[in-house]
Formats: sequence, C-alpha cells, structure tokens
Amino acid sequence: MKKLFTACVLFGIAVWGVQGVAGEDAKAGQKDPMQPFMEVLRQFGKDMEHFDPKAAETYLQLMKDVVRTRNAAEATIWKNKVAEGLTPEDVEQSLKTIANELNIANVGELPLYKDVEAKTGEPYRFAKIYMFCNSLTAAMMMDYSDAFSAYLPCRITMIEDKEGNLWLYALNMDLMIHGGEPLPKELKEEAIRVKEIILEIMERAAEGDF
Repeated sequence: MKKLFTACVLFGIAVWGVQGVAGEDAKAGQKDPMQPFMEVLRQFGKDMEHFDPKAAETYLQLMKDVVRTRNAAEATIWKNKVAEGLTPEDVEQSLKTIANELNIANVGELPLYKDVEAKTGEPYRFAKIYMFCNSLTAAMMMDYSDAFSAYLPCRITMIEDKEGNLWLYALNMDLMIHGGEPLPKELKEEAIRVKEIILEIMERAAEGDF
C-alpha cells in the first residue's frame, strides 16, 4: 500500500511546512518534532502494503483531525449536537426507540452524573452513557481478535457541555474497521453495518426522531 506511505509523508511535510515548526525549533535549539514521525514512516512503510484499501484515507483523516483539534480523544469520535428545545428525556426516548427499530439491543446504561452528585453532594451537568450490542456480531468480532472486546459494547454518551448544550458522542469505528489488514468479508460487512446503525441512531436522536 504505497498510497498510505505517500499520503502520510506528504501530509507530514505539509503540516511541518505550514506550522513552521522546523524553523522555530531550530532557532530554539530543539530537536525537530517531525523526526520521530518520519522515522516511523521509514521503518514501517513497506508493511503498510498489506493494510485495508481504505487505511490511507483513514489514517490521513485521523492525522488531520489530531492536528486540527490538538486533542487525540476529540479526533477519534463522532458527535452530534442535540437540537435546541430537546430535553435529555426526549433524546433518551429517541435513542431507545431507534435502537429497537434497528435491532440492536440496549444492554446497559450508566448515569455518570448521578454517581458524581452522590459522591460530591453537588449538582453536576447531565452525562449518561448508553450501551448497545448485537451479541452475535460481538462474538464474530472476538473470534477474529480478542482485542476487539475492548470496543464492546458500542457506546453513545449524552452529555451537557459547559454552556448547557446537549451532545451525543460515540467512538469513531473507522480505525477499527480499516486501520489494519483487511477484515474477513463477512466480519467487515457486519462491522460497517453496525457503524451505520450507530451513526443513524445518533443523527436521528439528536433531532428528536423516533
């Protein structure tokens, strides 16, 4: 996969040039921050030929998002802002109804804000985690690699930001699906289907759809 190696090199050089880090660090007598990045590419570029066809696109987008946000967590999630006027109860009802419609089980909920309030004795902004899973899909993923168990179950967090706006967050699954060697055909199709389900749940629930 020469495209992955080339894309990463070109993007790294672009970021380096735009930010001017080389010149600034040279003036300060510091080590070039791009050197470790380029060394990784030199060492592992050939191995990337065996990656999924969308690996280059996936890693390039990840790198762009990390540079844009300067926050690795922010760069690896999906998020939808909840429409104004909707309450947490409205959105929760939507989440559950849509999940049931799309045949993915609600396997648990964690009202994190309530635990924080119980321990501090102080009010805390709304933060609740909803867990969804299809056990047969989960088994298929774990049979391929035990490491996939760390991604289970699928989680959607509804959180009130510090300005009082509600948001839905979920882990971006693209790296799991496309970031390594190609998944077996059946597993890849199922993983993409689950991805599409989670995105649909988030998009519709953020609008209060049922």
